[in-house]
Amino acid sequence: MTVYSAVVTTGVYCRPGCGARPLADNVRTFDLAASAEAAGFRACLRCRPYRMVGSVPWDAPELVCRAVRLIIDGALDDGGTEAALAARLGWSGRHLRRMFLEHLGLTPDQLARSRRTHFARRLLDDTDLAVADVAFASGFGSLRQFNRAMRETFRDTPNGLRGRRRRADRLVTDGGLAIRLGFTPPYDWDAMLASLDARRVPGVESVDIAERCYRRVIMLDGDPGVLEVRPGGDDHLLLVAHLPYWEGLIHVVERIRHALGLDADPEALPHLGSDLLLSPLLRARPGLRVAGAWAPFEVGVRAAIRVRCGREETTEQLARLVKEHGVEVPGLPHGLSHAFPSPEVLAEAGLEVEGPFAQAVASGQIRLDGSMALEDLAAAVEAVPGFDRTAARHLAMRLGERDAFPDGDPLVRRALNKLDPALTDIRKAADAWRPWRALAAQHLIAHARTLPGQPRDAEQPSAAA
Repeated sequence: MTVYSAVVTTGVYCRPGCGARPLADNVRTFDLAASAEAAGFRACLRCRPYRMVGSVPWDAPELVCRAVRLIIDGALDDGGTEAALAARLGWSGRHLRRMFLEHLGLTPDQLARSRRTHFARRLLDDTDLAVADVAFASGFGSLRQFNRAMRETFRDTPNGLRGRRRRADRLVTDGGLAIRLGFTPPYDWDAMLASLDARRVPGVESVDIAERCYRRVIMLDGDPGVLEVRPGGDDHLLLVAHLPYWEGLIHVVERIRHALGLDADPEALPHLGSDLLLSPLLRARPGLRVAGAWAPFEVGVRAAIRVRCGREETTEQLARLVKEHGVEVPGLPHGLSHAFPSPEVLAEAGLEVEGPFAQAVASGQIRLDGSMALEDLAAAVEAVPGFDRTAARHLAMRLGERDAFPDGDPLVRRALNKLDPALTDIRKAADAWRPWRALAAQHLIAHARTLPGQPRDAEQPSAAA
């Protein structure tokens, strides 16, 4: 994972690869930029570590990892408290705070503030948004709070920081707001695009293979918007957001990052790459990522239909579902026409296939926000009529559960049988790939699809989310 270096004598912390060469005795290391800031260090002006999106240590306790995920989704924005966050996870605020200090070196509130200030700094660098718009787009509740946080983190005012931006940072686009979505290479955008195309919801999403562009309709507090993502550079994609307002933009960016699998832990590659079975697959596709989900409910509805239908029929049923129950957004190009219906709408529609899942989500029986442990989530999904173990774990994979492993998927089994015909216990073999079994499954599925004689729609209905 990314390790930030902080120099005691200068009070500055840097990203990996910075040209600074301090004495080793004067250097402290931190797993997160926010941890370095909590210890009193400020960002280097040369390497600008705030432009990177760091990751939590892979061996951090599950409670910490899930809390970080909820913080990224905005649990501590708009008046959210540490106590309320802890309660969602079944713990006390004091225990959560202690775990954060022990494993990350900062409190949940400090992590949330660092995340907001870093996002705001990138907007000041890359866009021409007014300072007030930057403040509310980054999740701050007031300009006073924003100015104070920026001074404490970067030792300057927002206007002063914008005055120091580099000419190459500024992004200009013909319509919409352009934002860089950084990632740690390698990243296979074409493979991700193909995965999105195979599972797209007609009317809600569109994929243009020739332009290498993904588009989708979103809803922000009842108002529609459109997102476009295309290649941007060796270490970033380019998001162009067409939104009714910029407030809460940080949440839009985090959700599309999750949907595109941009925040994968770099530690997974060396771990899985050392495995004799998987190493050839990772060498063949080093940039393959597990696709996430913009809206987990959409993925669950697709899974509910896919359990019973083939891929083409699933796509047709989704198109009808969106047309009949979705929110119409007229006048959009590229085949976009609707926003996906909410759980409450589908729960009341009396649908035989999708209805039970929608009711479970609307009632809170299934929580798709990452607050449920993997096995608890899988058990809750399997309790819904029509879902089995494999479908539940495919859904968990798309929700970002890095250790979800659909061992019953025919493609996973076919790939493993080809790689090791003598293998009899798939679950035991997969234990060696913890905690990144979802990425291992993604590589196995991709490999199975390249094997001779593989039919176009080889996945069994129960095996695809």
